[in-house]
Parts: sequence; C-alpha cells; structure tokens
Amino acid sequence: MFSSLVQQIMPKFVVQRTLYEVRERHSNMYSWSVLILANILVEIPYHVVLGVMAFAIFYYTVFGIRSSEDQGLVLLFFVYFYILAGTFAHMVVAPLPDATTAGRVVTILFSMMILFAGVFQTPIALPGFWIFMYRVSPMTYLVGGDAVSGLSGDPIVCSHAELAVFQPPTGETCGAYMQPYLEQAAPGTLLNPDATASFSYCPLGYADQVLARSGMYYDERWRDWGLGFIYIAFNIAAVFAFYYLFRLRIWGLWIEKFVKTRRQRTV
Repeated sequence: MFSSLVQQIMPKFVVQRTLYEVRERHSNMYSWSVLILANILVEIPYHVVLGVMAFAIFYYTVFGIRSSEDQGLVLLFFVYFYILAGTFAHMVVAPLPDATTAGRVVTILFSMMILFAGVFQTPIALPGFWIFMYRVSPMTYLVGGDAVSGLSGDPIVCSHAELAVFQPPTGETCGAYMQPYLEQAAPGTLLNPDATASFSYCPLGYADQVLARSGMYYDERWRDWGLGFIYIAFNIAAVFAFYYLFRLRIWGLWIEKFVKTRRQRTV
C-alpha cells in the first residue's frame, strides 16, 4: 500500500511542478516554496481520512477489542503511515525529472526499509554493517509500535509440531516434575500439568517473547510513534532542500542536460 500510494502522488506533483516552472515562476506569481508547501499540505486531510478508514477495516478484524489506549495508538500509527507515505513521495520526486524515474527509486528505497525493519531478519542476525539500516528505517518503529500495541500480552498457542513432548519419571505428574523449572520464570507453558505421561510443553507463552526477538517492546510504543514525526519533518525539509538544489541551482542544469541527452538517444 505504501508504494502504491506514493506512485499515485508523484505524477500529480510533477504536473503541478511543470506548470509552475513553465508559467508561474517566470511571472513571479508565487514562490517555489509555496508550491511545495501547498502540495504537501493539501494531501494531509486525505491521509487522515484514509488512516481512519484503514484502521476501521483492519484493526478489529485482526486484533479484536483491546484497551482504549492501544486502539487509539494504532489509529495514530495508521494516520502517521499515510502522512509518511505522502511526504516520502514528495521528497523522492522533488529533484527528479519525472515520476517514472522517481518510481524506480521508491521501489528500491521501500524494499530496503521493509527488509531491514526487523521482521524478515531480527536485529541480532543482521550483519554488523547493515545494523544501521535497522535503526534508520522508519518501518522499524512503525511496525514495532503497531505490532506491540495490537499483540502484547496475547497468549501463544503452539501447534502439535511445535510442542516439546517428553516422558517424566514414573509416578510423577507433569506439574510436579516441571515445577522447579517453571518457578525460574520459564518462558513457555505446560499444557497438561496433571498428566503422568507425555508431557506437552510450549516453548513460548506470550507474544511479547516473539516481539522482543525483533526489538519490539510494549514500553517503547509511544516512543516509536513520536519518532515518526522526526521522519515526517525530515521528509518535508528534504523536499525543500532537494528542489532548491536540483531544480533552481546548477545541479538542476545537469539534470536537464541529462534528460535532453537521453531523449536524443531515444529518438
């Protein structure tokens, strides 16, 4: 959804930018900064509406009814997701000549953000060089805060293949035999404590244990949401900086020369 939304925003911005550069800039009707700010702000009400609609459709069918705080926070994460996508789209397309080129850049950047978010590969398993991608990816905090708000405290039910099944000493129940281990804050759950044979033990008890492997913690959920504003602010600042450097200054002339050369070769 992130990539699809970005791909729809960028062509609209290119049309507005072209109109400004061909007509409005030469007539000094308004500043280039007004163009950028207006394009960003006009998208935000739509992002808020989309976030609320996506939350209403997704949340209760997946997570069910939870505390008011958790529900409200997930709603804020949904709204943040769409605003992040909008500002990200403007940041990428602002310095580039067309939406097609920007779309290819978005595909690469979004793939890297998802791959290093701690879901496909836990932070511990990442090579040392790539751990910085886990820390700088906005999806790390978006996925983490969203997941813990919806899953924290939920019990884990192991399938039969995931259970550890073993036999106790003769005459002892599962609960009595496993009591010393369970008293040491064992992470799992004993399914049949009164049985005298074929103990069934689930190695994990709650979703928090799985989430912790990916660096996701319930106590950090509000921090993760707050960090989102840093990414949004960075994207907005980058839009202004990239447009100024690549469309108004000497770097912009290099881009125009590159585009003309490519078109001539195509012809």
